[in-house]
Amino acid sequence: MPMQVVNGAVLTCSFGAAPSNLAVLPLNRVQTGYQLAANIQDHVPMTIHHAVWMCACPSNPQVAAATTAALGVLTPQPCIPVTPAPWAPGSATVELGNQPALDDVSTLSCTWGGVISITSPGETSDQIP
Repeated sequence: MPMQVVNGAVLTCSFGAAPSNLAVLPLNRVQTGYQLAANIQDHVPMTIHHAVWMCACPSNPQVAAATTAALGVLTPQPCIPVTPAPWAPGSATVELGNQPALDDVSTLSCTWGGVISITSPGETSDQIP
């Protein structure tokens, strides 16, 4: 059964070089395990994670430009993910703030082509169906 995702969860991007941590804003004011719980709407860039990833996705304009300048050698660049759509699928049965709760099997798609996934939910005792 999936785990509830909370503030501080570890995120990775399929084109990123290192993990980052989820930052959950206190909009829904629901806590689990003394941390703010996330829902699928916690996807806004620079508010959802603390770090800027080094992106290696060729469809990212910064990476494409740097790679061209390096005569075709893939050159990772700093990236702020562009995530216009919410996490999917989220919990089918639990809602936080009138939105599905975020579970650790959900993913987030970046416009540049990467997929952000949850490596560690930040919570180890609250399972959600």
